[in-house]
Amino acid sequence: MQSKPKLDDIAGGQAILEGVMMRHGNKIAAAVRNPDKEIVFQERDYVPLTKRYKILGWLFIRGTIILFEMMIIGFQCLMFSADVALSKEEKKPKGWEMYLSIFISFSIAILFFIVVPAFFFTKIKFYINNLLILNILEGCIRLGIFLCFLAATLLIKDMKRIYMYHGAEHKTVFAWENGQELTVENVKKFSTRHPRCGTSFILFVMIISILIFSLLGRPDFLHRVIYKIMLLPVVAGISYEAIRFTGRYTHFKPVQMLSWPGLMLQKITTREPDEDQIEVAIAAMKKVI
Repeated sequence: MQSKPKLDDIAGGQAILEGVMMRHGNKIAAAVRNPDKEIVFQERDYVPLTKRYKILGWLFIRGTIILFEMMIIGFQCLMFSADVALSKEEKKPKGWEMYLSIFISFSIAILFFIVVPAFFFTKIKFYINNLLILNILEGCIRLGIFLCFLAATLLIKDMKRIYMYHGAEHKTVFAWENGQELTVENVKKFSTRHPRCGTSFILFVMIISILIFSLLGRPDFLHRVIYKIMLLPVVAGISYEAIRFTGRYTHFKPVQMLSWPGLMLQKITTREPDEDQIEVAIAAMKKVI
């Protein structure tokens, strides 16, 4: 058995096309299974901005920076996985197509998670005096849209394999955190649901945004949309610290209660992986630890 890592020693990653990306310390590795069933790697060293510039590593600032970095790294690894996993007969996305899809995705996210709830808020604010209740109702609209989006992904055939690789990533991280030797048999024993998952992070964002946006008062529709966009880094920074706290102290009962809703959501975004997928996740993890 390997020794358990320290509490501040964090590893994590994400599912990509037919593979897993892992990050630990200053190392990043993506492992992808190609059409010939071989595992192909992409490795690199990367010193986070939070380590290069002290001010960016401050509490509540680092969350936004880390989130931004992970989005860029995740996109780059996704491009790599598409190039490796898709066969020669399949159309591989070009760089500009991926950038365009990301821009469209962000635009849709702003529309449905900021603009639509803000419109709902301005329509009912004259009928409800309690500001917190108003923001809770608005938050319920955001949550409902998010749940509908997750449910819709289950209709996409290829998403099942992504979710299986997501489960493999979580199981492998759990095994490493518990000091287990990284073998398929050891990794299989662990849960597919992890408290530091991005799904749980999004849920924290939605809950914390209710409290933060309650401070905005009752502005008109346009100003509310602008203020909410401006406050996104604040919400992300607080949510990052919350998700990190729950991941670190998950053995305490009150913290487990905080993590429970996010873990339940992961029943949608993770699936039990097969042995081949676990093997890929282990291969990626071994490159960074």
